[in-house]
Amino acid sequence: MSGVGRGELTDKAWAVIGPLLPEPGRRSGRWRDHRQVINGILWKLRTGAPWRDLPERYGPWKTCHERLRRWTTDGTWELILARAQVYDDGQPVEWIISVDSSVVRAHQHAAGARKKGDLPGGVAIPAADGEALGRSRGGLSTKIHLAVDGRGRPLSVLLTAGQAGDNPLLFPLLDAIAVHTSGRGRARKKPRMLIADKAYAHDPTRSGLRRRGIPHTIPERSDQVARRAAKGSRGGRPPTFDPHVYRQRNVVERCFNRLKQWRALATRFAKRAALYRSSLLLVAALIWLR
Repeated sequence: MSGVGRGELTDKAWAVIGPLLPEPGRRSGRWRDHRQVINGILWKLRTGAPWRDLPERYGPWKTCHERLRRWTTDGTWELILARAQVYDDGQPVEWIISVDSSVVRAHQHAAGARKKGDLPGGVAIPAADGEALGRSRGGLSTKIHLAVDGRGRPLSVLLTAGQAGDNPLLFPLLDAIAVHTSGRGRARKKPRMLIADKAYAHDPTRSGLRRRGIPHTIPERSDQVARRAAKGSRGGRPPTFDPHVYRQRNVVERCFNRLKQWRALATRFAKRAALYRSSLLLVAALIWLR
């Protein structure tokens, strides 16, 4: 394909993504090119425009939407991100992992998904936590939980309703990390160091990390400091905290900024949490392939 447009797949990214996409099915008529379709999906994510406003150069909007849904159900987007994470660009995964969450406003069109999770055309997408929509201080919203490596590249992404807490998602977020190497063997999941903010400063969380053998840098909340001080010598020693290491946590904030440069990620329009997460995974893969 000649003349890569703004925000479209580069040749380098397509060389990684293309071989992972399903083969065209047996059907009459011309099969729409996969690269053209993904570029259409990226245009929609970049602009935040309705699907029906998709430019004609990307083909029918229903085709783009349908493949986004089908590749959500068969795990194609997860496969793309997993392959991008081991792409040999001379910068391997940095296992100082930072975690955080960010709330995004949900447009009114994001509400009203079918209760059974069945979509037209026989495609079934399981509903998750009420489609990860809830009421937070800013109104109808979704919370993105993100783990990134030391260079700010996404390792795992989970969604909850906007009012959900951060701490309960820490271990599921870590369990969702699986980076395969070029050789044989199990995927690596365990970080060399975990950095998180005060939202994760809970004693059971610290105990769980110690049982897993994961060193961590998490600051204490002010109420924890006061409670320990009130107990005097019985309060024990404060948890280990390295302020120099903690400064590296800004990489997760920068990753959120990069994700939210895509307007359909900064505001959620998708009714299905699974489709919104697939959009996040696609953009996350592109961050790795830049």
